[in-house]
Amino acid sequence: MRAAIQRRYEAPLLKRLGGTVDGEHVLEIGCGQGVGTQIILEQFGAAHVTAIDLDPAMIDRARERLRDHGDKVALRTGDAEHIDAPDDSFDAVFDFGIIHHIPNWRASIEEVHRVIRPSGRFYFEEVTSHALARWSYRTFLEHPEHDRFGAFGFVHELETQHLHVGDRATTRFFGDFVIGVATNHDS
Repeated sequence: MRAAIQRRYEAPLLKRLGGTVDGEHVLEIGCGQGVGTQIILEQFGAAHVTAIDLDPAMIDRARERLRDHGDKVALRTGDAEHIDAPDDSFDAVFDFGIIHHIPNWRASIEEVHRVIRPSGRFYFEEVTSHALARWSYRTFLEHPEHDRFGAFGFVHELETQHLHVGDRATTRFFGDFVIGVATNHDS
């Protein structure tokens, strides 16, 4: 179900907001089983994707899913709060709903900003505190309980980190999600 939503809804919306990444070197944080990485390659046109996840088992699953993409993909265990890459390493970074899982989510935004080249883009789909307060999220899913963000708070933090969103963000499903694209305004 999650993969279908990413492919049929989130990816087209993100493309409308920020365009494709044809021929670019991209990072995906929290790649899980590799669905987002596959979308970045096939729908956004990335030349190369470096994809990280905290869980080595997820990296193994992603490796299996993405085996046909060969050297266009580099998969490794990694932490969005401490991205193992030099400054200005990527043309774009994608976040398909991982930052709301990170207790120190601001540190992950700082890291995203650090690794995106000037004028590079940050594509994000995030779950807000509004959704996390719902009974279903509290009962069936595990998330940090403190310092959660709403759509405005998330976009404000991006802007604070010189990741300019402007009118390229929207909320969906009664404010449960914030989806958008920010551009690194450092020069």
